[in-house]
Amino acid sequence: MLRPNRYFSRISAIDPIDDLRKKGVRAVLLDMDNTLLTRDTHEVPEDVKRWLDDAKQVGIVPCILTNNWHNSAHDCAREIGLPIVARALKPLPFSYFAAFRKLGVKRSETACIGDQLMTDVWGGRLLGMHAIMVKPLVAKDLKHTLFLRRIEKRILRDMPIER
Repeated sequence: MLRPNRYFSRISAIDPIDDLRKKGVRAVLLDMDNTLLTRDTHEVPEDVKRWLDDAKQVGIVPCILTNNWHNSAHDCAREIGLPIVARALKPLPFSYFAAFRKLGVKRSETACIGDQLMTDVWGGRLLGMHAIMVKPLVAKDLKHTLFLRRIEKRILRDMPIER
């Protein structure tokens, strides 16, 4: 319950067909900072853009689900053409339900993907969702997140990272 279903090196290592569609996933709730865009430069890497396009082409609807409170989160969502639920307060469930309604999907057909165990993964797991963790895009992060990453390492120490 406290660990992700799978752990990948980055979002582009997830195969949209084999790892998602064949498992009944129709939508993905995506963390923003250090999952879709880098924390240091706030840019979406090219491989992430390609992955989003590939996911859409196989019928997976992506939505940003972020704890980010800044207006820049909405700017980023517009720039990459994704719906967003911001100020999510993950791992609390309220924003997940808002995202399900926004996308018109059930939680049973939705996966969550993010770089933080105690927000992204635990929120999805609390709702019984398929939860995928990815390594952060860059090492730079908020102070409290860096502290939590030390705890994550202990919890995930024997979990293999899929490339």
